[in-house]
Amino acid sequence: MTSALLIGAYTQKVPDVDGHADGIVSAVFDGDNVARAEVAAQLPNPSWLTASTDGSRVYSVMETTPGGGVAAFARYSAGSLTLLGTASAGGAEPDHLTLDPSERFLVVGTYSGGSISVIALHDDGALGERVAFVQHHGSGPDARRQESPHVHQVIFDDVTGDLVVVDLGLGQVLFYGFAPDGKLTLRPDATISSGAAGPRHLAFHPDGQHAFVVNELGNTVDVLRRDGDRFERAGSASTRPLNAVGESATAAVRVSPTGGTVFATNRGDDTVAVFSFDPVAGLVLVASEPSRGGAPRDLILSQDARRVIVANQDSDSVAVFGFDEDTRTLEFLSLASVPTPACLLLV
Repeated sequence: MTSALLIGAYTQKVPDVDGHADGIVSAVFDGDNVARAEVAAQLPNPSWLTASTDGSRVYSVMETTPGGGVAAFARYSAGSLTLLGTASAGGAEPDHLTLDPSERFLVVGTYSGGSISVIALHDDGALGERVAFVQHHGSGPDARRQESPHVHQVIFDDVTGDLVVVDLGLGQVLFYGFAPDGKLTLRPDATISSGAAGPRHLAFHPDGQHAFVVNELGNTVDVLRRDGDRFERAGSASTRPLNAVGESATAAVRVSPTGGTVFATNRGDDTVAVFSFDPVAGLVLVASEPSRGGAPRDLILSQDARRVIVANQDSDSVAVFGFDEDTRTLEFLSLASVPTPACLLLV
């Protein structure tokens, strides 16, 4: 069964990426290969994408500075995107965005800006007015990477409805109550401090009772366990084997539909870390698979969870692996040429 694959990419040179794509890329994923990659929409630095549940609306950041933005598209066919409009992201270098569960609001976080904006959506999916804005303040222990707030992910907790904000600069995972009108209320009692580990992204376990935070600076994955209406840290594991040498930095974290396997990408080692997870045994690194490219940025699973797709940002490639959850092994299948890929989205 073929699926449409949208790929967010960098089009400009930024401090850590030599971007040279032309915009959002559309491709076809046939289960083993990524093929027919072509530009679906020209946009500056569309490094992160999200879509409505039915795939008819697609949203992208424009990770630029000093004025970053977001863009909304209608999607009428597999490779066709029609621009509905753009809006300010409320800060520099927006790097993540998500729809709320009702799909009435778009939430965007900015990296250099250290801010969160909530934008109301019209019935056709077009961008409306900003209804909420939060500016983070402060810094973390790492003077080089945590000199100011750096919002790296915004994601909703399906159990509580809270907006979860992962701020690498502050070294914190913060929780906001999300009102029906899109207003945000910080829940300071729920904040989780990761400090110099540098939290980057979070992924929920399908049981709703656990979550995993990948720490970019510490090269670790933390296990969070729900305790009432908040989480507590229940363990941590390195994304690198004991014999790893040199510098590396994590990027993506994903969980298999069974919840028994957790994946993380390592940029530097250029590997995919494969963990087993059990609520009792915890998180255990069981494999470290070469990503077949440089700086593996994003990683997703196919709908049937039998394939893992990896965006190798610095080698202009997207790799496909077969995945066997019984053995927790990855088998390399194919490599496709895509310029500076940063985000993968099956729609």
